[in-house]
Amino acid sequence: MIDIIENRAIIITNHKASNKRVMSVDLTNPNFDKAVELIPESKDLLESVVYTSKRFIINYLHDVTSRMEVRDVEGKLLYDVKLPDIGKVNAINFEKSNPFGYVDFTTFTSPTAIYSLNVNNGEISLVFKPKVNFDSEKYETKQVFYPSKDGTQIPMFIIAKKGIKLDGTNPCFLFGYGGFSAYYAPEFRIDRCVFLEQGGVYAVPGLRGGGEYGEDWHKAGTILNKQNVFDDFISAAEYLCTEKYTSKEKLAIHGRSNGGLLIGAVMTQRPDLCKVAIPTVGVLDMLRYHKFTIGWAWATDYGTSEDKEQFNYLYKYSPLHNIKKTEYPATLVLTGDHDDRVVPAHSFKFGATLQENNISKEPIIIRVDTNAGHGAGKPTSKQIAEYSDMWSFVFYNLGVKPTYPKK
Repeated sequence: MIDIIENRAIIITNHKASNKRVMSVDLTNPNFDKAVELIPESKDLLESVVYTSKRFIINYLHDVTSRMEVRDVEGKLLYDVKLPDIGKVNAINFEKSNPFGYVDFTTFTSPTAIYSLNVNNGEISLVFKPKVNFDSEKYETKQVFYPSKDGTQIPMFIIAKKGIKLDGTNPCFLFGYGGFSAYYAPEFRIDRCVFLEQGGVYAVPGLRGGGEYGEDWHKAGTILNKQNVFDDFISAAEYLCTEKYTSKEKLAIHGRSNGGLLIGAVMTQRPDLCKVAIPTVGVLDMLRYHKFTIGWAWATDYGTSEDKEQFNYLYKYSPLHNIKKTEYPATLVLTGDHDDRVVPAHSFKFGATLQENNISKEPIIIRVDTNAGHGAGKPTSKQIAEYSDMWSFVFYNLGVKPTYPKK
């Protein structure tokens, strides 16, 4: 519920609206069939609504970036809020009767900053920005749209130094997820900055299976449609090479958890696609994943091998079961010995089978983090150690020789 105005409850609902809408329900006769629509469903995903000073502040997800608008108490559009850059609104904080409040906003190249917003006229200004040892002004974020295998247009963020030469020689790091209605909007990561400072290109596509465009987009990458996710990612890599952002010899691919499945499936289907592959805490045995810990809960996205049709589909892309004698890219498998979400057996079996079947000269190694789980809550010291090893592996195998500013 957003708020109560007089005798009406203002709520957000996905009833008959996969991208959500705002309804007004009479509390004296709480019959939803008689609810009044205040803000109709948009082509953009409605993420949050704040009510203050007889105004609604609406935060939408538009092509995986934030879009804000202000409407009056009857739902009439007053104006769009002009946000500072391509980025993500993480929070909107207002007192109910105060027209002045704060918006938390972040980008791929700048940590979360706090802006003040005057809801009466839409004026927005910077209040506080954290200081980090990274010159964000030297970098830019672009958003492109590329066709997947079936022609579906997929959004992708590309982050790099301003004026970078598109000659196919840039090291590139392609990250993806594509599942469980999750999405990766702009976020700031200091470890990514180290790669960008060395002339790297960082790319994040909005794959089907995620929540970039609501529930229909999510379902288009689940169960018997899961191959769409892999096709979307493969097409992203091919786009980056075709447009000369990078080349296959300079491309690294990475994903975590369900994203680890993505990397495992992509590298077994297209071992020629990249130079480096990093499946992290991945779901890699698709025929038995549901038999361990919480795995059964993922059947809504994957289906299970208990069903004949789903078994046949899972078997076609299950990373573990599709390893063959061929040349694989340099591969670093990452897992934790106490991962009780995606048990490390997935990574153990996948890594061992890859080592047995790889006929290239590229290394196939596994890094097992001791006394560590799936990732959430991992102390800073362990995060530093993990990312140091991961980026060292990427730099070495992509031929990146780091340079450092003089003190």
